[in-house]
Amino acid sequence: MAAVVARDLCRTFTTRQGALRRTAKTVEAVKGVSFEIAPGELFGLLGPNGAGKTTTIKMLITLLIPTSGTASVLGRDVVEDVREVRRRIGYVFGGDRGLYERLSGLDNLRYFSELYGVSPREQKARVGELLELVGLTGREGEKVEGYSRGMRQRLHIARGLLHDPDVIFLDEPSIGIDPVGARELRATVAGLRERGKTVLLTTHYMFEADELCDRIAVIRSGEIVAEGTPGALKGLVSAGRVMEVETYGVVQDEVADVREVSGVRAAVVEERGPVQVLVVSVEPGAEVTQQVLKCLDGTRVGRVSHREPTLEDAYVELVTGAHA
Repeated sequence: MAAVVARDLCRTFTTRQGALRRTAKTVEAVKGVSFEIAPGELFGLLGPNGAGKTTTIKMLITLLIPTSGTASVLGRDVVEDVREVRRRIGYVFGGDRGLYERLSGLDNLRYFSELYGVSPREQKARVGELLELVGLTGREGEKVEGYSRGMRQRLHIARGLLHDPDVIFLDEPSIGIDPVGARELRATVAGLRERGKTVLLTTHYMFEADELCDRIAVIRSGEIVAEGTPGALKGLVSAGRVMEVETYGVVQDEVADVREVSGVRAAVVEERGPVQVLVVSVEPGAEVTQQVLKCLDGTRVGRVSHREPTLEDAYVELVTGAHA
């Protein structure tokens, strides 16, 4: 039996616009999302802001009722068996909310243990085990207000595991964390899989998904546009190559012209400090350098380089519609 099943999940919202004359507008946040997660699997859900990642998770953890479609966790329907689903899942979100800053890390876990109904006899051992898992042993007596963001996020994970759930939902847990804290957090997430937990992870960081996830689904505008292992997704662009052009002041009209060049699959601009880097995904065997530079005739250009594609390149192609 699959640990998590989503079947044609849809969720629409009605918003009202206008200052004087209010008009209703229906927004489709999720449009027929379907996937399955096997027990013990670490599954990644990737997509840009507004793609429907968090809305999908909220339906799976019973915080939102689907407009249509069905979903189940460990065989329990998320609409019909809300209490049982909540008992067997943990949810961790990115950011600083959800902890009491004036309390120590240990007192936070003790407090949430009471809320989760962990018996007093089990609390001490359970809290100690989780502090060890998330790497906070020795720091648990300090107030949370003195924790770094990475430490807080690891404490969030410990809080979400207090009742020993079988399925963990991690919604962008590493957002805003420095590189050292993010590395420690990734080690914690990897440890969950080693303990046999089923994990659904959303993240914006492709290297993180590549390192951690067994399988990945890419969501764009509320729809799943690709699903597979990190290697399979990289295979979508592995037959081609990537051209990078350093630019200064490139405009969107020029980027649009680059996308129209024969042999170009996708083109996006990345801000890297003072430089804008135009990243161009190129079809196998296509020679587009001169045509691309011609499109940038009105822009100051720096270094031009070529490299092998990565998972991030596959992700960019998918979310920009190059494989639609």
